[in-house]
Amino acid sequence: MTDVSSIDAIIAALYDVISGPAGQKRDWARMRTLFLDGARLMPTAAKRPARTPADAPLKGDEEYATQVLDVDGFIARAAEFLEGEGFFEHEIARRVLTYGHIAHVWSTYEGRVGSVDSKPFVRGVNSIQLLNDGRRWWVVSIFWEAETPLTPLPKKYLKNAR
Repeated sequence: MTDVSSIDAIIAALYDVISGPAGQKRDWARMRTLFLDGARLMPTAAKRPARTPADAPLKGDEEYATQVLDVDGFIARAAEFLEGEGFFEHEIARRVLTYGHIAHVWSTYEGRVGSVDSKPFVRGVNSIQLLNDGRRWWVVSIFWEAETPLTPLPKKYLKNAR
């Protein structure tokens, strides 16, 4: 119950459950306990032409699209990379809006292949929607986009605003 007792706790659990060194299995059962039934995870990225390398420079005229996944779909998409390469994602800033039983957490993140790597290989924003059912917090959705040279993170999202 500790993972879901507060907004701080559930956000920390989200980052913790996907992070770990290469070869370490993630605790996918724990991850599933964080999400409301029917919850969605939605990465957003530029659509690249077929056979274009994922790291090819963006031109600025790309169309963007969102992939809509349930928790098991996310696990199927991400497990091989997270467990094979190693991945540590950390929150570097947060903004929170709450009303009644809902919360919106704007969480700026950075990802590293190793926990002590000197430079993150990815940064971006997770837009996280939460519900408190009166007993605990649940993740309803996570909608995110990674930073690119054409979409750098604004300075205002690199500092907390609570």
